Amino acid sequence: MATYDLEEQEQIEELKTWWKLHGTLVTSVVVAFAVAVVGWQVWQWWQRNEAAKAAQLFGNLQQALAQQDVKRVRLLAGELVDKHAGTAYAGMAAMVAGKVLAETGDLKSAQAQYGWAAEHATDQGTRDLARLRQAIVLAEEKSFDEALKLLAVPPTPNLMMRFLEVRGDILAAQGKAAEARNAYEEAIKALEADRKAEGLPPGTYLDILKDKRDAIGVSS
Repeated sequence: MATYDLEEQEQIEELKTWWKLHGTLVTSVVVAFAVAVVGWQVWQWWQRNEAAKAAQLFGNLQQALAQQDVKRVRLLAGELVDKHAGTAYAGMAAMVAGKVLAETGDLKSAQAQYGWAAEHATDQGTRDLARLRQAIVLAEEKSFDEALKLLAVPPTPNLMMRFLEVRGDILAAQGKAAEARNAYEEAIKALEADRKAEGLPPGTYLDILKDKRDAIGVSS
């Protein structure tokens, strides 16, 4: 028994020595881990709270849209962008506001909304769609070169044919027939490849692209 007590005492002394050498580090690691856990929980709570507030505002925006209240749509979109930019609702709100403003003829404001979504929307698909719509608005303002720059960056595959189509439209408006025809040809190929991958027929959109290509009247 005495031997056991002695061995036990030696282990205790070794533990004390080890703790003197490493205790501060262990304590720091434990505290850091606890802080990280609490911080993560707070962050999760904050994100849920932000999303809930943003969802409510977006619901109000949809109501304003249904009532054709353009001023309120713009105000609510601005509030979402200013206060909840990190949520998906902000990008969607900017897209809605951009469409409404474009339809009412306020192209400058529409371009600003699309420009924000193109830079800050939380998902790539929304950013690419915003860039496409911004290019269309710029083309309507005759800012063709600026619009083409936006279209030069490849989008997600499902939007490629639309990017190419709008590029063709802009080049045609500039009188660049051969380049426009090539853009339409590429759009047709992109559409056929996309539909084939999905096992779907090209549909009437293919006919629209072919009509635009043929209307150019220039051989490839």
